[in-house]
Amino acid sequence: MIYDVVIIGNGPAGITAGIYGKRAGFSTLIIDRSPLAGGQIATTYEIDNYPGLPGLSGQELGEKFKSHAEGLGVEFLVANVSEIEDKGETKVVHTNKEDVESKTVIIATGASHRTLGVPGESELTGMGVSYCATCDGAFFRNKDVAVVGGGDVALEDALFLARTSAKVYLIHRRDAFRGAKILEDQVRATDNIELVLDSVVDEVVGDGMVSSINISNKKTGEKSSINVNGCFMAVGIVPNTAGLKGLPDTDDGGYIIANEDGITSVPGVFAAGDIRTKALRQVITACSDGANCITSISRYLENVK
Repeated sequence: MIYDVVIIGNGPAGITAGIYGKRAGFSTLIIDRSPLAGGQIATTYEIDNYPGLPGLSGQELGEKFKSHAEGLGVEFLVANVSEIEDKGETKVVHTNKEDVESKTVIIATGASHRTLGVPGESELTGMGVSYCATCDGAFFRNKDVAVVGGGDVALEDALFLARTSAKVYLIHRRDAFRGAKILEDQVRATDNIELVLDSVVDEVVGDGMVSSINISNKKTGEKSSINVNGCFMAVGIVPNTAGLKGLPDTDDGGYIIANEDGITSVPGVFAAGDIRTKALRQVITACSDGANCITSISRYLENVK
């Protein structure tokens, strides 16, 4: 069988593309290494910014996405994708289970937050440890939080959280920031942001919820503890492209170069969600990407007939 659309990734972008694909009358298959739908959100304790469905856990929202797609007849395959082979009018998606042929492919494998790898981080992820201030900041209104990092994202997160949190500790391993000077100036001028420089987080502490972080000063060796209710890691994200051959053109960070229409450097191959070059990586923008890709695919398939 030759599918109209094969989607790699079952996160919000991939599932939405599947839903729109079936509604457009396309034979549609979604491939992901995990049977658990939702991508990054599957491990998120609570999603509070997806319109109309506040308070759901990420796993619950992912299940709703998948159930919707399955109800429309979208097919799913649990497998690891190793390569996308461009054969011109068709593409072959090579997996560890079988090879699948399709007229078009949507890459929606997402991106992963870079972790510190310190004790307590993974255990308390979703329980006070967060990688998205705009997603989870509202849960820490009038509470003390920490932001870890020294780039634009860390500075922006500190400013964002300072609007509603009681106090924000901005922890950076160096004595100079890598972010934009204008952001640094704003951070330094904000009364409830305290800079903790030349310091690294050694451990995130908490029993079911974050209660404090242990840090050490790299220059003096002094160790200390800061009581916080939340710890926001802003040390970068990496695209999920490791081991995947046959990718379209990527930028220096490894993200697939594509605009909102999802069109890439390879005709018939599209990119949606966090894997593509974009400014805002959220559930709702990923869903938008999935829908846009199907619109682009409709035009593409019309032109290749």
